[in-house]
Amino acid sequence: MPAQKSSPKAETENTWVPFYVPSTDRREEREVIEAIRSGWLTSGPKVKLFEQKVCEYTGARHAVAVNSCTAAMHVALGAAGVGKGDEVITSPYTFAATGEAILYVGARPVFADIDPVTLNIDPEQVQRAITRKTRAIIPVHMAGLACAMDAILPMARRGRIRVIEDAAHAFGTSWNGRRVGAIGDATCFSFYATKNLTTGEGGMLTTDDAKLAEKARRLSLHGLSHGAWNRYSRAGSWRYDVVDLGFKYNMTDPAAGLGLAQLAKFDAMQRRRRGLARSYERMLAPMGAFDLPVESARGTHAWHLYIIRIKPRVLKIGRDKMIDELRERGIGTSVHFQPLHLFSYYRKTFGYRKGAYPVTERESARAISLPFYPSLSRQAQERVVEVIEDVVMRHRR
Repeated sequence: MPAQKSSPKAETENTWVPFYVPSTDRREEREVIEAIRSGWLTSGPKVKLFEQKVCEYTGARHAVAVNSCTAAMHVALGAAGVGKGDEVITSPYTFAATGEAILYVGARPVFADIDPVTLNIDPEQVQRAITRKTRAIIPVHMAGLACAMDAILPMARRGRIRVIEDAAHAFGTSWNGRRVGAIGDATCFSFYATKNLTTGEGGMLTTDDAKLAEKARRLSLHGLSHGAWNRYSRAGSWRYDVVDLGFKYNMTDPAAGLGLAQLAKFDAMQRRRRGLARSYERMLAPMGAFDLPVESARGTHAWHLYIIRIKPRVLKIGRDKMIDELRERGIGTSVHFQPLHLFSYYRKTFGYRKGAYPVTERESARAISLPFYPSLSRQAQERVVEVIEDVVMRHRR
């Protein structure tokens, strides 16, 4: 007896919609192959060109390419003179890297709770957290929506406090007509595999401060003197000095090649992200079961993530159970983020307990990040929404 064919509906139900798929094509292949064939596998001409292009895009005067956003934050803090005994204010609604970079320089992370609508750090809470030990503020531009920099910058300036932006989600974000990257004292971008612009692994520090950029560059390569960066070129020299205690954070040319290819098509990828965000809003809003992402009239959202938050008064199902049901139906999701202060390390080291930052805890507990990337097809997005709608119908109060 011949095997029975599955129905189109069954095939659709069994199709996995991943949370993320990188947007790469032959342009990335050509850039990487060119880097390999050039003989420059470490930091070389493509890294230099990538830094230049990022400066042009963001409007920043200086850029230092590194191997992660974590590295960018670490060297930014170090170059800004933040160290042992200092305090750095940031959001507890962030990835582990933000807190770790602060700890790497010997400073203490001090958390300020978030705004329940934007999920960004609340400027009023920042003001309350400032002490005489505060040396820096790290606002986290959550999901690609810029923080209220018009409130954060003045309070920092009054206290001579550095503003180092965690823009891991915010390449392409703008605020009051200026692109993120040329607003605070330093900005740290992520080019991780899932980001709007990727180099596989990678990051970038941008700044208008020439001295900060110079020191950050030294710190990112073992603290070697400036001349060490081109010591293998014809114009370089084998002689160098070690002037700081540095790290091994430099970006490679193949990675920069990926970044150059991505940057060339970045605006087109961003248009696609904006279109997907509009479609999600149009299809999800009528359900009335979720709080959806917001935009600001004062800036451009980079739309790195599309985060929905369950309304517990509308649905009987919790976030974790909904994620399980979506996965069973072939929909990949993620959570951004678990509260940083509730992880074991922070509990043991700093004594944090549940309830310390109630807005972060409440919003994190009901947040789900949906599949969201330029190559997400209309059919796949509609299927995501259809499955969500079915879950909502079955679990509505």
